[in-house]
Amino acid sequence: MMARRFLLLVAILATLVLALAIVWRLAGQRLVTLALAPTLSFAESPPPPAPRYAEPAAWIAHPKRPGNPALFAPPGYRPAPAPAAAAFFVPPTAFFGRTRWNAPLDDAEVNARLNRYVEAQASPFNGIAEVWAPRYRQATFGSFLRPSPDAEKALDLAYADVVAAFDAFVAAQPPERPLLLAGHSQGARHLLRLVADRVRGTPLARRLVAVYAIGWPVAVPADPAALGLPACAGREQSGCLLAWQSFAADGDQAGFMAGVTRVPRVDGRPFGAAPMLCVNPLSGAAAPPGAPGAPVAADANAGALRERELVPRMTGARCAANGLLLLDPAPSDIGPYVLPNGNFHVYDISLFWAAVRADAEARLMAHAARTLKDPAG
Repeated sequence: MMARRFLLLVAILATLVLALAIVWRLAGQRLVTLALAPTLSFAESPPPPAPRYAEPAAWIAHPKRPGNPALFAPPGYRPAPAPAAAAFFVPPTAFFGRTRWNAPLDDAEVNARLNRYVEAQASPFNGIAEVWAPRYRQATFGSFLRPSPDAEKALDLAYADVVAAFDAFVAAQPPERPLLLAGHSQGARHLLRLVADRVRGTPLARRLVAVYAIGWPVAVPADPAALGLPACAGREQSGCLLAWQSFAADGDQAGFMAGVTRVPRVDGRPFGAAPMLCVNPLSGAAAPPGAPGAPVAADANAGALRERELVPRMTGARCAANGLLLLDPAPSDIGPYVLPNGNFHVYDISLFWAAVRADAEARLMAHAARTLKDPAG
């Protein structure tokens, strides 16, 4: 009798799991949108007070800010005591509110997330650079789930803060100091627009070590052309563009790639069927547009950041023809935030922490050599 009841319970649970899987397959994105999209219009959501970037408190990472999370270094590494370059890092989305479109700057939960993001994602650059990372009134996560005029207004407000922060960052640097620009996810979206608006065709372009626009689709060849930056062909190159999106090699890519087609390019046109830029962080080299790149084995991965320590050889990587960075083997223990279908978006940088650090160091050396050879740029 007990055995029969146990089998009945197993059958009921299996049926429920199957039913939930079918519901998610058919309506998962709609359910997420309903759960996370704002419930009011942008006009009904007064913007929070603007940041004052002349004050260190408006920054997550700033050379005068105590407890700067960008100064984190895992065992075996340390921040440069006198960094040659300065890095501007735009952090990803940390605000998931539904009752307003843009994050207030004093939200304790959001700020705790931002500290963790900057610690994990901006710290690779502290080996060569003084890292600055602004707080900004970022658009809520729901802005990306339901494209609309309200969502665009929220993103424009966030971008205006990023521009103001960048202007303050540049003004604080010596005139010839090399600059490294980086961002992840929403931060990378704003960074691409910033490079097009504020860097291309200006003296700042000559000072670029590299632009790391990670975790946001970059259309090739349109976006690099709009930015005036080549895709990075190797680590001996500076003044170039890197981007990648991490996915399990055996993951279900179809839904993600369908969403990419609706993402706007830098020039505002729909992404369409263009391939994404994929620079393999383990080699520093871009795959040919629309073609697969050479695989790099896990032995070349000197360290993925997991729980504040580096784990070597966690995964290898190769660029697929569609521009996704495929992880092989897909890590099973990097952390709890792997997204459905094998999407490792949250860990785009953490998976390659040591490789990103080595990449930045090599590009700074390349920048110095290029500057010595041609001081006029």
